[in-house]
Amino acid sequence: MSETIPTASDSSSLDSSNSKVKSAVEALSHILTSLPPSLSSSPNPALALLNDPQITSQISSLLRRSNSGAGDNNLCRWLYDTFQSSDPNLHLVVLRFIPTIAGVYLSRVALRKHLAGFEAVLLALYAHETTSRAGQALTVNIPDLSNSSIYHETKASLKKDGNEQNVAVMSPSLEPHGTIRSSRRARIVGVALELYYSKISKMPVESKIDFCEFCIVWAGQNGDMYKEGWVEEEKEKGDSGMAESEKEGGGEIEGRIPLPWELLQPVLRILGHCLMGKTKNKELSEAASAACRSLYARSLHDIDPKAILATESLLRIGKMELEANNEFDPTDLPKSHLITL
Repeated sequence: MSETIPTASDSSSLDSSNSKVKSAVEALSHILTSLPPSLSSSPNPALALLNDPQITSQISSLLRRSNSGAGDNNLCRWLYDTFQSSDPNLHLVVLRFIPTIAGVYLSRVALRKHLAGFEAVLLALYAHETTSRAGQALTVNIPDLSNSSIYHETKASLKKDGNEQNVAVMSPSLEPHGTIRSSRRARIVGVALELYYSKISKMPVESKIDFCEFCIVWAGQNGDMYKEGWVEEEKEKGDSGMAESEKEGGGEIEGRIPLPWELLQPVLRILGHCLMGKTKNKELSEAASAACRSLYARSLHDIDPKAILATESLLRIGKMELEANNEFDPTDLPKSHLITL
């Protein structure tokens, strides 16, 4: 078996990365009240910045302050400079706080506050994604449902009907933007959430829970009425019953924001991961389910068919995940079906 021998370029790249991380830690030490002593001696300081509860709680608290997000905010400047360092490990550190940045920003933007600091971070992420994708849309080919299965599609039929294939646009094409206007806001924040979703498997559980909590705020609807037996009971009641339920417990709550599809789509993808991800966490699953219930109530309130279908599907999946037995394996045959010779 051959071994991979580190080259001089690999060593130089590692030194450059360590230098960027050390500079980021030093700059952060002037913003936070205290840093754990173990951070400087950690073999991977970037990983410590990503997961250390003492550091992340201080940063989250600062981002939620009433005066946060201004153009002269030191923490926003640090997040912007850290992401611009182009170090993949430091990118993860910044992405870890995107739920809080997006959540606070969208909740305050209607208050006409100066949030240039938050906007600079969001624009940096948008520019990064625009460059990496060359402005192109993200699409996926949908199999022809008229066939029995995808294995029945022949090469001849693909060539013949190549222009007639169903293509779903996962994310539309991107145009460079240097400022955030009201007409662009949902798209720019949505792209930041798409970038967060692309790295979500590396994000701490606490970051995902923060996102779920902000989803409830954004929805602006109380979805607790759909907690038990939500879909069957409501369908039996009909539209009048659903309207009555909304009056009883589905009223609006503070923090409601517009939820166009370009913003809601990445939100639902993230919630889908929180419900069905490989790493099972009860607190995260419950937070994601609560967020889905609120978004479902919001979609019913807005009478948005696409959002209703998507959120209802997530609610069904979440219910199945919570009720499923973790030890159950669908590939195992029941003992009653085994033949004993």
